[in-house]
Amino acid sequence: MRKISFSQAINEALHQILEKDNRVILIGQGVTSPWYVGSTTVGLISRFGPERVIDTPVSENGTTGVAIGAALAGMHPILVFPRMDFMYYALDQIANHAANWHYMFGGQLSVPLTIWTIINRGGEQAAQHSQALQAIFTHIPGLKVVIPSTPYDAKGLLVASIEDDNPVVYVDDRWLYPLIGEVPEELDSVPIGKGVIRREGKDVTVIATSYLVPEAMEAAENLEKGNINIEVVDLRSLKPLDEELLFESVKKTGRVVIADGGWKTCGIAAEISALIVEKSFKYLKTAIRRVSLPDTPAPASSALERIYYPRAKDITSAVKQALEV
Repeated sequence: MRKISFSQAINEALHQILEKDNRVILIGQGVTSPWYVGSTTVGLISRFGPERVIDTPVSENGTTGVAIGAALAGMHPILVFPRMDFMYYALDQIANHAANWHYMFGGQLSVPLTIWTIINRGGEQAAQHSQALQAIFTHIPGLKVVIPSTPYDAKGLLVASIEDDNPVVYVDDRWLYPLIGEVPEELDSVPIGKGVIRREGKDVTVIATSYLVPEAMEAAENLEKGNINIEVVDLRSLKPLDEELLFESVKKTGRVVIADGGWKTCGIAAEISALIVEKSFKYLKTAIRRVSLPDTPAPASSALERIYYPRAKDITSAVKQALEV
């Protein structure tokens, strides 16, 4: 198994799945533009042509409707939102249609649609171009939501999403694109609904998503110098959630920090906190700590961004607070 970057892993998955399955198409704004999607789609248009790699006009709602129709007709479209913020324009199509058709047709039809959405944090992109909305889509019945943090999972979860017969929201973070890791050369999938323990520990469980997983690993290394041993749980999938893995870790440590790059109120960290209190309260030794975005829009200042976005130091601080009680 060789090492490649997060963005290369996505690119490789797309090349291999389009080659394998003629039902798969890639559709969305800027699917051939590095300005929109980085290097993730390099070589696709020249290899598969504009009939299967479809660069669309700026019409999120209309494009989403086309992709849903294609899925209902038997295709396996990958619908790209180069900035997650603009999924709001397509919320009616996603929440009222894609998420509901399997149920409303009594299971006779499905919507095998992959909604590949990219978070573009930082870079002074401000409030309308930096949002992480994974909690909104996790809230909607009928959607699956995955959120990889490693190159291995970037490829494996994308393949699993495309092969799934249900609509899956694949949440991709551009901050992870340079990350290098081992990735199998063959077309391989990672099961949806299964988390993974990235680092075993006994003192505190840190449950993390997306870019905060490597930040949690950095925090773990720093804390180890002070003889604090944390367990890092990478959720990988937000819906369905690997509850068994979470509860086993909570039972082991009794202390929990949840790190998610979305907003704090009604966010992923809030949901997991409630779930742990509901089902594993007796194992908790202290209050759950949350590391999330503050409830404010993203700033358009690099100085303020350094405060706004949580990093390893924030996880380290939350772990120490959990141990002081």
